[in-house]
Parts: sequence; C-alpha cells; structure tokens
Amino acid sequence: MILRRSLCWLFAVLTCGSVLTAQTGDLLTRIWTGEQQAQAHFTTACGTVTETRTSKLIVQPMVLRGKFCAEGTDRFMLEYSEPTPMRIRLNENDLNIKIGGGKTQVMDIGSDVRRVQSSFSGANSIEHLEKDFTVTAQENNLDFEMKLVPRAEALRHKFNYLIVKLSKRNFLPRSLEVDGKSGVNSVFTFDITSVNIKLPEDTFEVSKTK
Repeated sequence: MILRRSLCWLFAVLTCGSVLTAQTGDLLTRIWTGEQQAQAHFTTACGTVTETRTSKLIVQPMVLRGKFCAEGTDRFMLEYSEPTPMRIRLNENDLNIKIGGGKTQVMDIGSDVRRVQSSFSGANSIEHLEKDFTVTAQENNLDFEMKLVPRAEALRHKFNYLIVKLSKRNFLPRSLEVDGKSGVNSVFTFDITSVNIKLPEDTFEVSKTK
C-alpha cells in the first residue's frame, strides 16, 4: 500500500480551500499556469530516476536507481535496476508490479489515479488541489518548490507532506518528496533525457485485473 500511494503521486507529478498568503497564492497561480502549458506541450517524457528512502527502521538510506517513461496522463513505466530489479507499469486503471523474479502483482487503482489527476491536471485542478491540501510555494535559483500538507481526512492518515520541485526553465519535474505516516521518507530525483518521442506500444503493456 505504501508503494502504491507513492507511485500514484509519482505518476501525477511526472504526467502532469487552502490557507495561502497573497504572495504565495500569486506564485502558485504562476506555477500552475506554467505546469498546465507544459502538460499540453510535452506529450511524452523519459529519463532516469533515483529514489532515496530513509526510515528509523533502516540503518542507512536505501538508494534505488532506474529509468522511467510517461505518456499523456494515464500511462507510466518505471524500472529499477538496483539494488533489486523492479518493473512497474501503469496503463489507465491497471497497475502491474514485478519485483525480481517474483510473480507480477496486478491491481486496479483507477480511483486513486483519478483522485491525483483531479489535483494535478485539467482546467479546475488548482481548485481541487486547494481543497485537499494546504499549499506553500517558493521560488529558488533553479526551480519552483511547492509543499503540500494534506487537509482532506482521506489523505491525512496516509502521509505527512509532499514536496514537488519543478524546473523554472520548462516546468518539468526535478524531484518529488513523499513523507509517509509509516515513517518512510522517499525522495525521487529525475533527469529527463528525452521528450515528445514516439514510444514502442509495449512500453506500457500490462496484465489487466479480472
């Protein structure tokens, strides 16, 4: 379940009433306008990802490295090559996860995907976002940074906060931090190496739930 929730937010960031001061609200609107334009301009994106997991239960951080591709707002591929091979595919409602040589887990996560999509894409996404989160935004040297603290009861018991960083140059994601209620903190760092390329159809091939 922890992996599933993190993947939903990771997917939303790659594809895609709060308490805001006037300055932060203006900046948030500016960021959201740029993000919506980027969604329209970039139809596909591929690159490498590094996930760093920390927890009080592990002696040192766990570092996972791999590659990803995303297309539109409903297709996503992530493959970790180390320390343990892991293959993840999302195609519309269906999520497949295979770890090492184990059996492929097949799940229908359509409701989770639609919830995060409503917050990160579409004409009214900023209104949906502000209903579910208290949002603070700041502008750094190289990126825009948003911290999202859940307000909705359905989200508050799942994680403490999200931190999303978007490039100031093209509004593509640079990193995502997910701080979970379980005590696990994951930071995903992205290096996008190609955009708007035609991907093989089997890139997002999944087994569907019965």
